[in-house]
Amino acid sequence: MAFFFYVAELIGTAAFALSGALVAIHKRLDLFGVLLLSVITALGGGTIRDVLLGRTPPRMFYNGEYVLLAVLVALVMFFLARLSHGRYTRFSHWMDILFVLCDSIGLGIFAVTGTQAVISSGYGDNAFLCVFMGMTTGAGGGILRDIMCGDIPFVLRKHIYAVAAILGSLTFYLPLQAGLDSTAATLAGVAVTVALRMLARHYRWNLPRAEDEEGSAT
Repeated sequence: MAFFFYVAELIGTAAFALSGALVAIHKRLDLFGVLLLSVITALGGGTIRDVLLGRTPPRMFYNGEYVLLAVLVALVMFFLARLSHGRYTRFSHWMDILFVLCDSIGLGIFAVTGTQAVISSGYGDNAFLCVFMGMTTGAGGGILRDIMCGDIPFVLRKHIYAVAAILGSLTFYLPLQAGLDSTAATLAGVAVTVALRMLARHYRWNLPRAEDEEGSAT
């Protein structure tokens, strides 16, 4: 089972690294900026989780294969964009879909693996901590990415982001505590997160705001 979660984390790392690279390229960052933003997006949430759980140094600093994977993904995206000689922007619609899909997959996987990390640390009876850390692991990298780009974090403003991570974490945690096979619980948690994020994007679902865009109370 440890191998299953290891593979899931690799997939999540690649997905988040790709989404970070896409944002960095869109923001016209240089090569170092693309690499850094990809690594932060892919591993930032797990680093925050490790610090809060007292795991120091965080795993990204002594397990280099995750950093290497994020860097390789970023390099591929950077050179693909560079070699396109400007044609990259013609596919902005498809790039947006790719970004949302990769971001959703990364969110779902890390919401689950983050929850599992807390359970493995001996806090499985603390449902709030497990779900909170699942959300933090899933959304933390994206929050750091947006802050570094000078944007309001996506999680705070658009398309049901943290809520999807919370529901994905709960979908994994509750059946697992009830005795369901961890593989089935993992797949269910990831599927719920990805489905909710994609549906939210398609139907423009957002949580209510105190004021609409014109400034009147809603």
